[in-house]
Amino acid sequence: MIEARCSCGALSLSLPGPSRLVVACHCLDCQRRTGAPFGIGAFYPADAVTISGSSKEYVRTATSGGKIRNHFCPDCGSTIYWKADNLPAMIGVAVGAIADPEFPPPIRSVFEQSKHGWVEIPGAEHFQQGSVAKQISS
Repeated sequence: MIEARCSCGALSLSLPGPSRLVVACHCLDCQRRTGAPFGIGAFYPADAVTISGSSKEYVRTATSGGKIRNHFCPDCGSTIYWKADNLPAMIGVAVGAIADPEFPPPIRSVFEQSKHGWVEIPGAEHFQQGSVAKQISS
């Protein structure tokens, strides 16, 4: 088991181990959510993740038109995980919340049409558009 947690430790997730699906997303929503040029999410079956602590939820409409439910710590504000209404069996976990430099790198890079020109993600499949839902089903 590995742990993902917020900055203050009030919200944490127990994960079964490294994910086989790690995705870098360059959409403008992920840039705003993270305050960085892209977000990196590790995706797990929701029933394999144990959540400890309470979260505050922020719901937004994704570029694909579906709803994304971001969960963050109500105390420190760290985004820890999210769920997409069109992928109810999966949970996305912010790789930064895992805080393990040995965690696997992204295997896919999506929404590269809004990627910063200086960002390079070697070894990943690259998609100009594309939601994670499409990546999971492919």
